Amino acid sequence: MRPLKALAFGCCMAFALSAAAFEETTQNNVPDSVIFHSYPVTENTQIVGSDDTYLIDPNGVTTLEYVAAHYKLGLSNMIEANPLVDPIVPLKGSHLTVPTRLILPDTKREGIVINTPEMRLYYYHDEVVDVFPIGIGEVGKGTPLNWVTKVERKRANPTWTPTAQMRAEAAAAGEPLPAVWPAGPDNPMGLFALYIGRLYAIHGTNADFGIGLRVSHGCVRLRHDDIEYLFNNVPVGTRVEFINKPVKYVKTPDGAVYIEVHQPLSRSVEEFEQDVNQPFEFTAADKEFFADPDIDQELLQQALRERTGRVTMLNQPVF
Repeated sequence: MRPLKALAFGCCMAFALSAAAFEETTQNNVPDSVIFHSYPVTENTQIVGSDDTYLIDPNGVTTLEYVAAHYKLGLSNMIEANPLVDPIVPLKGSHLTVPTRLILPDTKREGIVINTPEMRLYYYHDEVVDVFPIGIGEVGKGTPLNWVTKVERKRANPTWTPTAQMRAEAAAAGEPLPAVWPAGPDNPMGLFALYIGRLYAIHGTNADFGIGLRVSHGCVRLRHDDIEYLFNNVPVGTRVEFINKPVKYVKTPDGAVYIEVHQPLSRSVEEFEQDVNQPFEFTAADKEFFADPDIDQELLQQALRERTGRVTMLNQPVF
């Protein structure tokens, strides 16, 4: 079973372990948490940030979820970059790769851009881009993949009205839902919401686990500090674009070629339950880029196979 699938089905157990690990790890000597990732951008900016490493305390207990939250990443980002590491009980004393170097998505740089398979939200404003990890919809309750909309309204302390189908599914699972979940810290939407279109929202959560996983009913979920920042800074009317780009790439002016590969989203429960990589659906533009004679084809195939979510160079540097 692939790590992300195991975590999606074992959310409750992992959450319990994560909470215990957090209590112990926060007593260790670790740097202050990253507030969030914000980078200056111009029309020529193509790659931002830099990767980091994290040493798991040989005498402590932690999880990949703790490290992901500490560095403002999603759990999927950490799992992709550290495929041999147990996400719930990583080996004490081991070094983790922290993937905070990014290729900016090849799309319009205005307002909010959500790259669903990457599970990241980009907010472009004032010549900077802020980057946040997100949780997205479960298989069959998908978050939009290719859609342009806008922030219609915002609400602090939102209530949540489950659909009839949600209530039926919850009742069948022995966990009945109220017709309307009142506002407050226990609300699954958290304390802040940005409503986009008519059916979806970008909102918080009442859990400390699930960012970087497919756990929502289709909305975009963020950690509390992140959604509070967006709520306070994103105006109503802001453009919002959803894109579906598991593979990002760029050729810099000096001729260097880079790629960043994420796992494509499963399109069905059957695909989700398979223990194999999902196939890519390359566009004509993708294929044209991959045919660039400057690209080392072995490095390209390795990156497409490993899907680490890290920025990888595809040609040898020239000195």
